[in-house]
Amino acid sequence: MRLFQGASAHNNNNRARSDFTMATIGFIGLGNMGGPMAANLVKAGHQVRVFDLVAEAVAGLVAQGAQAAASALEAAQDADFVVSMLPAGQHVEALYLGEQGLLAQLTPSTTLIDSSTISPESARKVGQAAAQAGIPFVDAPVSGGVGGAQAGTLSFIVGGEAKTFTQVKPILEAMGKNIFHAGDLGAGQVAKVCNNMLLSILMCGTAEALALGVKNGLDPAVLSEIMKQSSGGNWALNVYNPWPQVMENAPASKGYQGGFQVDLMAKDLGLATEVALASKSSTPMGSLARSLYSLHAQQGKGKLDFSSITQLFADVE
Repeated sequence: MRLFQGASAHNNNNRARSDFTMATIGFIGLGNMGGPMAANLVKAGHQVRVFDLVAEAVAGLVAQGAQAAASALEAAQDADFVVSMLPAGQHVEALYLGEQGLLAQLTPSTTLIDSSTISPESARKVGQAAAQAGIPFVDAPVSGGVGGAQAGTLSFIVGGEAKTFTQVKPILEAMGKNIFHAGDLGAGQVAKVCNNMLLSILMCGTAEALALGVKNGLDPAVLSEIMKQSSGGNWALNVYNPWPQVMENAPASKGYQGGFQVDLMAKDLGLATEVALASKSSTPMGSLARSLYSLHAQQGKGKLDFSSITQLFADVE
């Protein structure tokens, strides 16, 4: 087993980084997704330095074996890889760009992995600036939710050069089960918004169908099983049932707590709309789903799991 030793190991060895099994990793952003992802890197044996604006989040990772950093730069300095998991494009751009951004202070010995869900344009903007600085960068948004982050079974959808994808793949494999190379810079973000648009449509349709059945006297668990074994089966129904008490570990059975928040789904659907407008694509069902999630958020449900869209169709808690 070889251990990365920052820039010196990178500069003194001609072997590809993927030949190594351990690395020094700076992890920035320890929210519902980032925290478990960083924890899985620690479990895999990597040396992980973590930073977040929430001190409790940092303390939780330190208790699991990570090292605390007082700033994003301290987390990233001399790291082999930096992973960022931030709420929106403006946060990613603020982290990496400008005179105080990481790109102005790091060297090409550090490879950057941004797993935030942001617009393809923001990803390309940061990636192009990184290329000008000679620093490898990929956009690598994730799919799989908080449960997947905790279990280490996320899907990573990567945009960037094939060479850089090869370098980052072993790191991503410590946090995920399915690692895809979608294409050039920004391709990961395009694929992610397409996936989440489809997911939102499936969730709305599943919730609507269950509400219709229940209002006509059907048991939601029985109806769910019928549809699972029929042509209506889909991920939202099979894995993440939106009706309370049908699936024990789903957020719907926990008061719609945890999971993927309505506010985040609404944000992603906004990104999908931007991509559709830029490419003159027709997305009528995605637009309807965006309207439904925006309405749900306006009704004070933004912090609930996105499966709570069921509440628009039925009286459930």
